[in-house]
Amino acid sequence: MPKRLWMVALPSLVAAACSSNSPTQPPLAPCTATSGGQVSLGIGAYTAVDPTQTAGCAVFPANPSGSTIEYLVVPQSASSIPDDSQAFKLGGNPLAAPPARRAPLAAGPSVAQQFDLRLRRAEREFAAQLPRPLRAPPRAPALVTPVDSGNIRTFKVCNTLACDPTKASTLSTVTATALKVGTHIAIYVDNAAPQPGLSQTDLDNLRSVFDTRLYETDTLAFGRESDIDSNGMVIVLMSAKVNAMVTAAQCAVTGYVAGFFFGADLITRPPFATGNAGEIFYSIVPDPSGTLSCSHSVASVTQLVPVTFVHEFQHMISFNQHFLVRGNFPEDLWLNEGLSHYAEENGGRTFLPDTATFCRYAFGNLYNSAQYFTAPQTYFLVDTAGIGGLANRGAYWLFVRYLVDQYGPTLGSSDSVTRRLDRTALIGAANVSRAAGGTAFPTVLAHWGLANYVSDLSLPGFIPPPELRYVTWQFRTDYQTMKTACAAFGLNTGSLPSQFPLTPAVVDAGSAQVSGMLHAGSGSYYRLQHAAGAPKFTLLFSNSAGGALRTTLVPRLNVIRLQ
Repeated sequence: MPKRLWMVALPSLVAAACSSNSPTQPPLAPCTATSGGQVSLGIGAYTAVDPTQTAGCAVFPANPSGSTIEYLVVPQSASSIPDDSQAFKLGGNPLAAPPARRAPLAAGPSVAQQFDLRLRRAEREFAAQLPRPLRAPPRAPALVTPVDSGNIRTFKVCNTLACDPTKASTLSTVTATALKVGTHIAIYVDNAAPQPGLSQTDLDNLRSVFDTRLYETDTLAFGRESDIDSNGMVIVLMSAKVNAMVTAAQCAVTGYVAGFFFGADLITRPPFATGNAGEIFYSIVPDPSGTLSCSHSVASVTQLVPVTFVHEFQHMISFNQHFLVRGNFPEDLWLNEGLSHYAEENGGRTFLPDTATFCRYAFGNLYNSAQYFTAPQTYFLVDTAGIGGLANRGAYWLFVRYLVDQYGPTLGSSDSVTRRLDRTALIGAANVSRAAGGTAFPTVLAHWGLANYVSDLSLPGFIPPPELRYVTWQFRTDYQTMKTACAAFGLNTGSLPSQFPLTPAVVDAGSAQVSGMLHAGSGSYYRLQHAAGAPKFTLLFSNSAGGALRTTLVPRLNVIRLQ
């Protein structure tokens, strides 16, 4: 798996918002046949039981038929509080729970993931310290002065992974020349870049993909970027300083930073500003001999940097729309990243039927989603603490992909959904609810949680409800399809599964006894089998001590009948 994938959590930051169960909290009463939370479903029907309203109980009817009834049961937290979590137990009596399934070993953290997370957090910290009336820079004058080809100027560029504009030593002065200028993009190349570097043909190709394809794709999907430097352009600065942010030894172990955007470039108030006062995307330069860090061929740079650009450009647009235009805080980290990962796939789709190029844009998201599907109970969706993990990023992408698939037809287009999410002062759960036409966040999460398993599930008599479906992807077959297609174009697809990796544990309904952790936004998956002729059964959904789950966790027991 490429090590450039974007971010990982800094372990010293942001403690989870979980609270321990009070030792004096009384246990919930056992469920009875007449308890609240009665569940009576036909095949394909579903419900969400709120245990805070039913004393933790869910009561299922007897099975008078001659065949087994099967339910998918998903204990989930619909909390909008990042990193909220609590241990849970699902069953009738406090019996010893079976050993929890281990999550697969996650890919090691990359420096790119750590660095990007640091930048996004820094933007939010700076926003909190800027007075609201002064957050937005002065309006740009009506007259726009485009960049001229051959223009030479200096920039302040991060020279360390601990980049901080309040610390001058973390920024270096770079002199660069505008070698290619398009309608929307001006490509500057560091005068100190190793030679020979990009040819005129390489630069023409980059200008074309940035200027006529990716710029248009992102602005249609998310809205416009700012123009505080009044040049009518986004600067792509390809600098040797980006390569040198990691050593060759670091690069070999934890990867490198392929490119980034930093909101401090759009802040004009010291000490939170870099001094560049402009819309800039930074990237590595080719360095085949590895004179700066690890080696980067021309071909690898021209293939990788556009994928990074379309991801980071969403961050630039989001920062403008939330912070500069509307004076609010930047988007919550988990949703901001979900939109940028969606931007990769969305940009890649513009190349179809060129499957080779689409693979380069989509493969990372498929890999990440497979990591999440393998053990969804282990990871947050609503998140800041684990935000850099690839599985978490898989959840973010899947959630935005689901929103686009579900609400695009209602709003008129896929772009209408993502524009709603970026062009607003709302953030996080409130933003999602607005984009979903006012649907409550817990309802959206419950539908998404069920859709992750049943979207393209094929069983006799079972038809997934339309609101529980992805439209663009059929994950039960698409992993193998993409694995084969991408391998044909030279991508290392060995880490991509051939089979759908979400495999719920099968549990006997009459003796169900499971436990685990609820992580904000995510859930655990179980297939409950209710034998032919078996009587009623109940499930008690409680904390690990048998008491009531916290209401702030917004616990839900999502149930859909499969057979």
